[in-house]
Amino acid sequence: MTSPAPSPDIGASEVIPSTAGGKYLDRTFRAIAVVAGLLVLAILALIAYSTTSKAWPAFTHQGLSFLTSQSWDPNQDHFGALDFIYGTVLTAVIALAIAVPASLGIALFITELAPKGFRSAVTYVVDLLAAIPSVVYGFWALAVLTSPAANFYGHIADTLGRVPVLSSFFGGPAFGASFMTAGVILAVMIIPIITSLSREALTTVSQDDKNGALAMGATRWEMLRVAVFPRVRSGLIGAAMLGLGRAMGETIAVALVIGSSHQITSHVFRQGDTMASIIVHNFPEATGLHSAALIGLGVVLFAITIVVNMVARVVANQTSAMSGVGQ
Repeated sequence: MTSPAPSPDIGASEVIPSTAGGKYLDRTFRAIAVVAGLLVLAILALIAYSTTSKAWPAFTHQGLSFLTSQSWDPNQDHFGALDFIYGTVLTAVIALAIAVPASLGIALFITELAPKGFRSAVTYVVDLLAAIPSVVYGFWALAVLTSPAANFYGHIADTLGRVPVLSSFFGGPAFGASFMTAGVILAVMIIPIITSLSREALTTVSQDDKNGALAMGATRWEMLRVAVFPRVRSGLIGAAMLGLGRAMGETIAVALVIGSSHQITSHVFRQGDTMASIIVHNFPEATGLHSAALIGLGVVLFAITIVVNMVARVVANQTSAMSGVGQ
């Protein structure tokens, strides 16, 4: 029986012929991609320029004390944003402290433990939570959460408020509308985002790598620690930072449940305010220098968000590089 004759080699030029039209389309696609990338930078630059120019009267009037002063008195033309910067950071940190472990646990359950049919249902519910408008979360928290939260916080304050160190954070009096309630509702809002991104990062790990670790005698936790987390650490950091950006910029939900009090305190059960919530509360009636100061808060929030994302990018890149070296 004779074997079939070998087929002649086919060069790349014969498979995909290089034509003048193909080169023109390639150059056109490259130009469109470059313009799209530059358009993003142009939009950011225009946003920064327009908002900074409108806020400039407040910056020149207040100077550096706009960032370092706690005095916010529109009647006296005093505008110090330190209280609101502190409230923004505190509520975002509370939200991350709650949301990151919960989101990672949900993502691991979906990718590692849930049955195939149930996995789709959980994923659908998580994605559905991300689509709920923030005002719905805010009204839900205002109507349902604040009153029980006040009683719950009171019990915690009565217990932990007697401990010397913990009393600085959990001591009374406790309010339902507070930093903690704002942080909790922000955590509920960013859990779907962090979960979805963490799930996508976890699914990039090959099943063969997991099976190899299990075959060598590793427990499921050891398999995750050795074969999964080092490969997806940068993706998990990126997911957390995206959730942090969402938490820092949230307005309506926070404005409804934070209490609107200008103060810097370590007590998380006290009332406070954030940059976004003070803007949504006061901007409709603000005029002149007061309006410029509120826009200035938006500029500061914009700058903080950019810095946080830049730091997250550096940390993610360094983590990814270290993981590559370790492998």
